[in-house]
Amino acid sequence: MQTLRIVGPPVLALLAVLAIDYLTWRRGLLPCGFQLPSAPGSSGLIPALLRRGGALIILWLVLWVGVFEPLGALGLDVELDLSQLRAPQLFLLHGLFAFCLVAWYLLGFVGVGSRPRAATESWTAQLGWRTRSIGREIGIGLIVGVAAWLAVLGVSVAIGLAIWWLGGEELLPTEPPELIPWIAALPIALRVAISLSAGVAEEAFFRGFLQPRVGIVLSTGLFVLAHASYEQPIMLVGIAFLSLIYGGLVYWRQNIWPAIAAHALFDTIQLLVVIPAALKILPEEGEGVLVPVAQVVGIGRVIGCG
Repeated sequence: MQTLRIVGPPVLALLAVLAIDYLTWRRGLLPCGFQLPSAPGSSGLIPALLRRGGALIILWLVLWVGVFEPLGALGLDVELDLSQLRAPQLFLLHGLFAFCLVAWYLLGFVGVGSRPRAATESWTAQLGWRTRSIGREIGIGLIVGVAAWLAVLGVSVAIGLAIWWLGGEELLPTEPPELIPWIAALPIALRVAISLSAGVAEEAFFRGFLQPRVGIVLSTGLFVLAHASYEQPIMLVGIAFLSLIYGGLVYWRQNIWPAIAAHALFDTIQLLVVIPAALKILPEEGEGVLVPVAQVVGIGRVIGCG
């Protein structure tokens, strides 16, 4: 079992990378720097292989660490030493996502015959950054973000109450993940920065980069796996629901700005309002439905894919 925990995540990440590479080629999204020359024996073959291989290795490492590694710790009683945790560490995974996208751009588009401006325009178009009116798209995202928050909150509370009324209280979380109270006590500015970082980095990676290549369902699956360390099924249901909403928003608007706005707004509401309020209710252990509601209210993601 221990061997599977160690070997499983990198192997699953490798399979995911191979699938992404194949689907990227099939859907015509392969960067010009990765395309193999049509003429046999061409001098461009080796550089293309090196560029493509380097980008895929980086993507493999990011998927291994950021998406599949939490699976190896499922069921283990791992204590987090919060005394050693520093605020910059909360942004490490988002930094990895950004590094992967920058590396893909540099290896796939830069220095392969195209002008720097053309390479940048091509990559930003692939990621969904380009739109006629960023302000309008952000406005749409904020409206959808509020609706998504209310919808996910309602669905999650309904599920939690249904489980409680059916006598499945043992399936409900008795306490939030230990990191949540720690994050809820951080300065407001830092919590807002975490929300914005999650909105930009995660949407650029999962919706801007992965979704056009693997589709909404598979990109949502990877998004949920990245949060498997929470080990709370109701939270994962909420995360999956949100991911589908964000994916549908990107598909509808053909850019990622609305999803960024909706995502950042959701996380901000969770970190500044919902989670602090839920933590005040949780210890009260009162009668009735108060406890299960409080347990479920904190379904939001705390540090993105942490």
